[in-house]
Amino acid sequence: MSLDQTVCEDLKAFERRLTEVIASLQPSTRRWRILLGFISVCTAVGAWHWLTDPNTSAVSFTQSLYNHPIFALASIFLVVLFLLGVHRRVIAPSIITQRARGVLGDFNMSCDDTGKLILKPTRTPHPHET
Repeated sequence: MSLDQTVCEDLKAFERRLTEVIASLQPSTRRWRILLGFISVCTAVGAWHWLTDPNTSAVSFTQSLYNHPIFALASIFLVVLFLLGVHRRVIAPSIITQRARGVLGDFNMSCDDTGKLILKPTRTPHPHET
């Protein structure tokens, strides 16, 4: 097996593994996005009801939160999700592809969002640049 064939096989194996890693993250990423979206909507709707309630300004802060349990619980849950790093889980595939692009750039390559390798044409210097 020649060196070119070995390099080509290595690139194919790297591409298969990269696409496999990114594809395996998609289902969990989708679930985290749905959960984050749902909790965000619950928090927004709860906040709207909390802010438009005329009794909010008449009672203490804790009493107003007690009067609006959906907002209070959704807000707490949203903060806990962010403290646990859900924002990184939501964008995990794009983090991996961005890091792969950074490394592949040194080898005059890149990759798309699914992990497929993109070979960039080599730039030949202009005769006046030498």
